Amino acid sequence: MKRVAISIGDLNGIGIQLALQNHTEISKIIEPLYCIDQNMLEQASKKLNLTIPTDFQTLENIASSFTIEPGTVSKESGAYAYASFVKAVELAKEKKVAAVCTLPIHKKAWELAGVDYKGHTDALRDFFNAEAIMMLGCPQIYVALFTEHIPLKEVAGSINEKDLTRFLLDFYKTAKPKSTVAILGLNPHAGDDGVLGDEEKIIQKAIDNANHAITDWCCEDTTPYSRPLVPDIAFIPNVRKNYTYYIAMYHDQGLAPLKALHFDEGINVSLNLPILRTSVDHGTAFDIAYKGIELNSQSYINAIKYITEN
Repeated sequence: MKRVAISIGDLNGIGIQLALQNHTEISKIIEPLYCIDQNMLEQASKKLNLTIPTDFQTLENIASSFTIEPGTVSKESGAYAYASFVKAVELAKEKKVAAVCTLPIHKKAWELAGVDYKGHTDALRDFFNAEAIMMLGCPQIYVALFTEHIPLKEVAGSINEKDLTRFLLDFYKTAKPKSTVAILGLNPHAGDDGVLGDEEKIIQKAIDNANHAITDWCCEDTTPYSRPLVPDIAFIPNVRKNYTYYIAMYHDQGLAPLKALHFDEGINVSLNLPILRTSVDHGTAFDIAYKGIELNSQSYINAIKYITEN
């Protein structure tokens, strides 16, 4: 059974409720180690009116204690969430755990706490000096993002042959797809042969480079990567049935259809790193935190199951 560090997320949100309510179930498939100290755990459990399981393993000296304020963005909660994440990563680096699963943070709380990163993936790139790849989804469909949290106006200028080729090769190496990966074009109608934009010419060159460089592809009558697909039909049933993995050129292009199809089940996976990290694919849900509302735990459960299968 794998030992997994659970980064507890923003304690003003729903992460700690997910951890407490699902402990018995996930403990059947992994050994969880929660990066929260006993004082903060007891405070949260009292506010939630939930009993702490006797085998709920915690760590001391995560960060300074603070008063939990449900649904509130605060620098104290941001600092604690970041410290919990850093501790989980340290445990993975030291091989004291097999993987890390992160519960949701609030980006503004990190900013208020003086954290320079926009999120987990940005931080992981810096921690490991590696080009981490953000992939989200579930067993039915996974979507990786070539560009992530950047303004939309910067996306087209970020698409170049060298970086996209490297991205495609890194993705192939770490995701290990067994069928052709769908590549989304950038422009409406995938550019209509240059009528609506010519970035697809760059995308196609990178695809050609990657397909040529990959020598261990399993299917002789297909290629590892598709041509640039028309984005607005790439997720309709007749197309989607042909693909498990997609690569989107920008955040909302890939995640809007994914979340429309599989919001409750989706997870976030960081590829191309020396450690395995998964996460829930939802936020802190401040509007329902500590209100006694039953949570949909499928994303969290799927994030844990991914670790057991990889």
